Amino acid sequence: MRPVLVTLLGSLALTACADNSASLSPQTDDTIIASEIGSGLHHPWALAFVSDSEWLVTERRGTLRRLVDGSLHSTPVSGVPEVVAKGQGGLMDIGLHPDFANNQRLYLSYAKPCGDNGGTTAVGYGIYREGTLSDFRDIYVAEKSCTNTAKHFGGRILFDNDGYLFLSIGDRGQRDRAQDTSDPAGSVLRLREDGSIPADNPLAGQKGKAAEIWSWGHRNPQGMALHPQTGKPWLNEHGPRGGDEINAPEPGINYGWPVITYGREYYGPSIGDTEKKGYAQPLLHWTPSIAPSGMAFITSDRYPDWQGDVVNGALKLAHLNKVTFDGTTPTREVRLLQDRNERIRDVRQGPDGYLYLLTDSSNGKLLRLEPAE
Repeated sequence: MRPVLVTLLGSLALTACADNSASLSPQTDDTIIASEIGSGLHHPWALAFVSDSEWLVTERRGTLRRLVDGSLHSTPVSGVPEVVAKGQGGLMDIGLHPDFANNQRLYLSYAKPCGDNGGTTAVGYGIYREGTLSDFRDIYVAEKSCTNTAKHFGGRILFDNDGYLFLSIGDRGQRDRAQDTSDPAGSVLRLREDGSIPADNPLAGQKGKAAEIWSWGHRNPQGMALHPQTGKPWLNEHGPRGGDEINAPEPGINYGWPVITYGREYYGPSIGDTEKKGYAQPLLHWTPSIAPSGMAFITSDRYPDWQGDVVNGALKLAHLNKVTFDGTTPTREVRLLQDRNERIRDVRQGPDGYLYLLTDSSNGKLLRLEPAE
């Protein structure tokens, strides 16, 4: 396997620097095992821990499944919104309000029907209690991103420590939209918990701009997590043929797609430059592509040697990818569970400190990652 190419970001300035480039050779690790604790999930997309004993899993086809004390209930949760379940669209991420214990607000991102058999990325919440989701309402719908293309919905949601809600939206398969700041496609959005737009967003108050945009120039981000020290969101995103990335999206920064990318057209030629003034370099990029989805930082004592590392699911190269960073500089990459050859869609650290993984298939599994004895 060719080594992964890594581009370092010495700072989050807009000027790309050629001498910030380096490469890492991925290593393998067989000191962990993955225990199967659930199966029979239909293309699961995301996992949330309602309590120590109750967990919820979204299935892309539009169903929300419930696991109680490790047992998968046959009846899906009621009250889920109608989704466009085609291509990459469907029911996607799930998140709990920071004060979920008191308000029971459960957030879902999904592909919402729109236009003439089209779909767009939306997020909303309902009140969740014991297998029922009631009073679901949309708080944000990317109306301008409605299209008949069935790919690049993005769809990851994340609350930060200040209670702001971040939502990723892909370029919808129409790459130039990622450079259009009047259009939320190809962007990371920052919203309040009710979907309203914070006044200090970078484009707020600018005529003709989508004020919900936090950063842009993204292709299709499908993993997002808070950095444990800085409390800021990091994300991973799909490139085309190569050029998958990890970024730490800063307000008002253009991350380049498709003007700069380390990916290539699927039929061979380059797409754009790899670096250019005015566009931020990724913290890391994978070439060839691993197709990352799901992201988590490890803070648990279950994995004492991995604390602070970031883990990403890999759909194309079918493994769990772990990267060690020194600040924003990647120093080591390890590929885990390659022998299982399973597409990993989501990665979460559970309330018990173990990492939990969802595999993407018509018989998807819930796995627990455990250090070998």
